[in-house]
Amino acid sequence: MIEIKNLSKSYGKKKALDEVSFTVESGEIFAFIGHNGAGKTTLIKAIVGIHEFDEGEIKIDGKSIKTQPIECKKIMAYVPDNPELYENMKAIDYINFICDMYEISEEKRKKNVEKYAKMFELDEVLENKISSFSHGMKQKVALIAALAHEPKVLVMDEPFVGLDPKAIFDMKEVMKEIAEKGGTIFFSTHILDVAEKLCSRVAIVKKGRLVKVGSMKSVKGDKSLEKVFLELEG
Repeated sequence: MIEIKNLSKSYGKKKALDEVSFTVESGEIFAFIGHNGAGKTTLIKAIVGIHEFDEGEIKIDGKSIKTQPIECKKIMAYVPDNPELYENMKAIDYINFICDMYEISEEKRKKNVEKYAKMFELDEVLENKISSFSHGMKQKVALIAALAHEPKVLVMDEPFVGLDPKAIFDMKEVMKEIAEKGGTIFFSTHILDVAEKLCSRVAIVKKGRLVKVGSMKSVKGDKSLEKVFLELEG
């Protein structure tokens, strides 16, 4: 569903991504891990069409994010690590705005927004302005907006940051449900024990280059993912 081939991206003389290649199939929950500045967010923003890249190719469901960005984005949802929402809007108005862009029917919208708002305990505050929300609440609004149109590909940058324990548990269950239905989930995280238990495959990036990629079992062997990561980081 996501195919990344020989991807390179530089900022001036600094190479943020260096010939990165891997695929993420339908039904997979795939973790992308690395230290701060390793290139995780750069790659994520390239996948969702925010950042251009110098060399290589990214395909979403067989379509190029460079030449067919609208077709790719129609089946994707993106949740950044720091959700920058329209603060002067009510939460429900923002969610409806996103649903409008994806042309979500009223029936589907009502069902999904109610489901996820209740799950993330925001159902009683959706009429409030986003400016009154905490970081965690804003993260939940971004998640509801992303999940409302039932994306085939869900891309998230540190999705658990700012969430309370119940919301983290619920989000993990949602991710499993999406994967079981054939969806694709690609996310970065520093919470390695969550990635180890949740993901079918993982990639570890260091200074813009992949140092490990494969099934969770093949990458970590008999060790914990945390130990493997720390050993690779030196």
